[in-house]
Amino acid sequence: MSADPATWLRSHPEVRSVRVAASDLNGVARGKRVPARFADKAVDGGTRFPLSVLNLDIRGEDIEGSPLVYAQGDADGVLKPTERGFVPMPWLDTPSALLPLWMYHEDGTAFDGDPRHALADVVKRYAALGLTPVVAMELEFFLIDDSKKTLRIPASPRSGKRHKAGEILSIRVLDQFDDFFSDLYDACEAMDIPADTTISEAGLGQFEINMMHVDDPLKAADDAWLFKMLVKGLARRNGFAASFMAKPYDGYAGSGMHTHFSVIDANGQNVFDNGGPDGSDVLRHAIAGCLDAMPDSTLVFAPHANSYDRLVPNAHAPTGVAWAYENRTAAIRVPSGAPVARRIEHRVAGGDVNPYLSLAAILGAALSGIEEKRTPPAPITGNAYAHDLPQIPTNWTDAIDRFENSAEIAKIFSPGLIRNMTLTKRQELGFVSDLSAEEQVALYLDAV
Repeated sequence: MSADPATWLRSHPEVRSVRVAASDLNGVARGKRVPARFADKAVDGGTRFPLSVLNLDIRGEDIEGSPLVYAQGDADGVLKPTERGFVPMPWLDTPSALLPLWMYHEDGTAFDGDPRHALADVVKRYAALGLTPVVAMELEFFLIDDSKKTLRIPASPRSGKRHKAGEILSIRVLDQFDDFFSDLYDACEAMDIPADTTISEAGLGQFEINMMHVDDPLKAADDAWLFKMLVKGLARRNGFAASFMAKPYDGYAGSGMHTHFSVIDANGQNVFDNGGPDGSDVLRHAIAGCLDAMPDSTLVFAPHANSYDRLVPNAHAPTGVAWAYENRTAAIRVPSGAPVARRIEHRVAGGDVNPYLSLAAILGAALSGIEEKRTPPAPITGNAYAHDLPQIPTNWTDAIDRFENSAEIAKIFSPGLIRNMTLTKRQELGFVSDLSAEEQVALYLDAV
């Protein structure tokens, strides 16, 4: 985390402008630009904008019928700095800094439509039990040349050539974009984003960067939210685009955002570890909770029309509700390795998710399983696509309905957030359904 915001600004006199911003339900940064010399007001007293701003559709439009707009006079919320403090914005030419915010009501209570507060509420439930989730995310994205009508992988800055296929774990492909990745790692260090390993993935121009495990889920989600902004900004600075949309190309794998997590107790012991390869009863309770909530959570893990193009059989994304040991075809994977590092990998979410909501859904579901000591079905073996399994919803309409009416979701998210999310997604469903596939790609390419 950075220093106290006021102290940070004074120690960075080169910064000429700041952005103050919070995440909306789609994970889009909403906020204001402020000259650096006037930023003290936002730091000390917070800033204000309408509560409805965190509940806009993917185009940035108000939600028709939302009680946050006309019914409440489009009232303001008060936005206060998160514990993150200022972070630099290395993708901009002008020295600039971003101050992440979250939203409160006038009386100081948290606004339950803020996705960061939704995650904080889940983390508090763990803390009440003396538990702390330890989290790492794997973020997949595409580098894209969108200068023409048809999307392509950018020409290699080194060779000028365009690759014709996905090249899994290719050092040569990584080296072709070495300047971009070197800039990206430098920027991650400056922003305190714990970026670790990079690989080339199965999609056309697709890459994955893993984050280091942290024992603060809010920081993990902040890291992912900031990382997505950073990657897209640096890509444009390098002359191409980057996108976390779930499926930009037919015929190639889409992008996921896999989440690894364990849980430690007050003594720092991993409660998933029983000293052996199978893991503890608590591990299995958490898995059961994740599986039980998975179909009803699909709207969080697949929030856009394009998301469902990724969730198809034999495309490196899970479609069945199942778990397994060391098996990447399953929705829940328990990786092998030292027992002390026993953990769960949740593989359903697409790259286009809101990291705060996704992590809240995963950790909240796991906690329901732990609290109620649920028992999962037996782990599967072999190809999950070949098993007769309960299925993750395959279309947006079903996902919206299940999210809205789910008892499992009501244990994780507030009624206000559930209402705002379903109103938002029904509005998006209405206009996106009229778009061609090409128009949908154009809509989501930069937005997510």
